[in-house]
Amino acid sequence: VQLQASGGGLVQPGGSLRLSCKASGTLNVMGWYRQAPGKEREWVATIRSSGHVGFTNYQNSVKGRFTISKDSTKNTVYLDMNSLKTEDTAVYYCNGGTMGKLPGDSWGQGTLVTVSS
Repeated sequence: VQLQASGGGLVQPGGSLRLSCKASGTLNVMGWYRQAPGKEREWVATIRSSGHVGFTNYQNSVKGRFTISKDSTKNTVYLDMNSLKTEDTAVYYCNGGTMGKLPGDSWGQGTLVTVSS
């Protein structure tokens, strides 16, 4: 399954941004990772499908600010990022799999999010 990520850009601190990731097929778990300059890639959020219910998990630093959601009809996952901080600056990668946990086998290309005034 191929993943196509989009939506990155430049935003001021406190602003919002939405990332999208479209999958070419069905995955039962999808999520986002990010890699800041000079740092290792880290997990950000997961959404796992069970029937019509989506279970979500978040890294502590983004809880309450980021929301992951999924439109199953479009095989697309979204990451709504609010109250962005400079430390959220990173390349964000979409990831997905069929084994119910991340990281899965499918990676999208990165999309750069820059939070700066």
